[in-house]
Amino acid sequence: MNEAELDELPSFLNDDEKNYIQTRVNNQINWYDSSSLKAQKYYRLLSLTTLIVSAIIPFFTNLAIDNFWIKLIVSLLGVIATLCQGILSLNKYNENWIGYRTVCETLKKEKYMFLTKAGVYGESNSSFSFFTERIESVISQENVNWASLNKSNK
Repeated sequence: MNEAELDELPSFLNDDEKNYIQTRVNNQINWYDSSSLKAQKYYRLLSLTTLIVSAIIPFFTNLAIDNFWIKLIVSLLGVIATLCQGILSLNKYNENWIGYRTVCETLKKEKYMFLTKAGVYGESNSSFSFFTERIESVISQENVNWASLNKSNK
């Protein structure tokens, strides 16, 4: 981290506090933001593919009376739709998208409230330790949720 990044934070923070915000809070916000966007992209892509492929199958089925190639196409479309739906179910892209976005926005809210000394952070002289506890609580709760989701998949 360079000196300019540390200087962007308010002057009431000491260097350790600035370092924590830059290396822990901002890194977590960036990770959850990019992971949310990635999960959203895969969810929408696979859902749209499933929808389109499933909608095309009845059309080709009506053409497939005695045509081997059309029957093959219909079969392949069915396989594609099934695979897309299976991947969506196994990887839980929708749940991850929503969960990661929620954690990202919660971390941002806590950070901005702390930096502006708003809400619960305006009441105490030891607000940095309270801020740290709340940030770590949000992160650890998400980790517990992730572990329980993945345990139920097995």
